Amino acid sequence: MATYHTRLSSTKIKLIRSLEHKKYRYQHRLFVVEGDKTVREILSSSLIVKCVLAKVGWLESLSGNLLTGIEDVFEVNDQELSQISFLKTPNQAVVLVQIPDDSLDMVGLISGLSLYLDRIQDPGNLGTIIRIADWFGIRQVLCGDGCADPYNPKTVQSTMGALIRVKTHSVDAAFFERLEVAYPGFPVYGTFLDGENIYRQQLSSQGIIVMGNESKGISGDIASHINKRLLIPSYPPGEPTSDSLNVATAAAIVCAEFRRRSVVV
Repeated sequence: MATYHTRLSSTKIKLIRSLEHKKYRYQHRLFVVEGDKTVREILSSSLIVKCVLAKVGWLESLSGNLLTGIEDVFEVNDQELSQISFLKTPNQAVVLVQIPDDSLDMVGLISGLSLYLDRIQDPGNLGTIIRIADWFGIRQVLCGDGCADPYNPKTVQSTMGALIRVKTHSVDAAFFERLEVAYPGFPVYGTFLDGENIYRQQLSSQGIIVMGNESKGISGDIASHINKRLLIPSYPPGEPTSDSLNVATAAAIVCAEFRRRSVVV
């Protein structure tokens, strides 16, 4: 049964504020989730919530079983919320959630589509891509070296709860080498300006889709492992246009096309 507290200590405030930094998130194995709708989703999910901090009225609106198994529940006021919130306008509830196991199931990975993110550095872009993956039923997102942290408060906010359903994994530079040894010829897709028009290419229902850095695209070492080079064409062909697409926008276009091909009419 949860222990209720009516006073928020300076030690607890310091802990929560420290979770803005990756070092302390992984030291404590905790991340912060805020907002009425997302917090309710988190409480109803399989993720482990360690602590709830919320206004009295919000807590009273919850069904009792949502707080089952939670160690600590804090009743907080507006001033205390402003001290622990990472939002410009604090919402009614904040929860501390245990970072889930990061182990990667390769057999599960190759059974469907997944995303590999190559040095996606903006937390907002990363969160939006995770949300896009959720929308299109992609349950595995691999974060390569140089990526923003999936549990950064800005990333978490941008996912709008998608972290409940999408597993993220941090993988090292040797990931694709191991993949090629274990599963030779497994489809690895990436978008390039010299790629083949995505709307004219055969797309599989299993594979890894690589999305590259916001300004530099896919790095050379990762590009060397891509065996399916795609192009998102601009319209009309041959006309001047923007230099590139936002990486999250590109991810949405690519995921939508893969899923469009898999629809059975």
